[in-house]
Amino acid sequence: MENDRDISLTFLKGLTVLRVFDEDRAALTLAEIARQTGLDPATARRLVLTLVRLGYVRKEGRAFSLAPRVLVLAAGFLRGQGFGTRVQPVLNRAAAALGLGVSLAIRDEDRALLVAQSTLADSTVSFGFTIGSRLPLVHTAMGRMLLAGAPEAERHRLLAEAPLDALTAESETDGTRIAAEIETAAAQGYAVARGFEAGVTGIAVPVGPPGEARAVLGVSDLHARFEGEGAVLAIVSTLRRAAAELAHTPPFAGRDPANGGVT
Repeated sequence: MENDRDISLTFLKGLTVLRVFDEDRAALTLAEIARQTGLDPATARRLVLTLVRLGYVRKEGRAFSLAPRVLVLAAGFLRGQGFGTRVQPVLNRAAAALGLGVSLAIRDEDRALLVAQSTLADSTVSFGFTIGSRLPLVHTAMGRMLLAGAPEAERHRLLAEAPLDALTAESETDGTRIAAEIETAAAQGYAVARGFEAGVTGIAVPVGPPGEARAVLGVSDLHARFEGEGAVLAIVSTLRRAAAELAHTPPFAGRDPANGGVT
């Protein structure tokens, strides 16, 4: 592991400022940024004004928000991994076959990170998630499938540290039962989960072997769409075909997309 002397703490603090903005904190004052990041006000001010100068943050009155230029940072990763030319067509075909938007996620620390998505104009429902959305591991099908692919010790640690607070009336909050459902997902090669959003079911399959996959494909829709085992298995079958195609396509063929495509 790198020595702390090899790391720029100022750079880390700057990234912390960028990461403080999200759906619930789209615009923040300097005082709010300092409080949310734990930085002293003077440091927060210098970092924010530097990011404004670089074009990654914009100022509107007393509030600051992310500027469109931050998308350039993600675009380099997506283009470098061939998501537009290799991954997106696979998702588009699966989405057309299912009549549902299909998402691709990898694990980012303790969250499932959406890195590609195909949405349909005539989809029955939209859940508002976009590329870059970070979803909880324990309450989503994609998150549970990612946990099923994590090394055993790491999976146990993530489960022990994960917040189990109920997000809806259907959320499972018993850690033992969640662990058992993840084991089932690993054994059967797909995960089904409810409880992240009210009335919504998610289904996910691994890209690669269930116990090793670092990426997953998933769909979500209202419960009625997935009534009966036959309906679930039909969707799983389509997702598996797409996952098999991706598994033999860079950046997934023998590489870890969460680590820049390097195993």
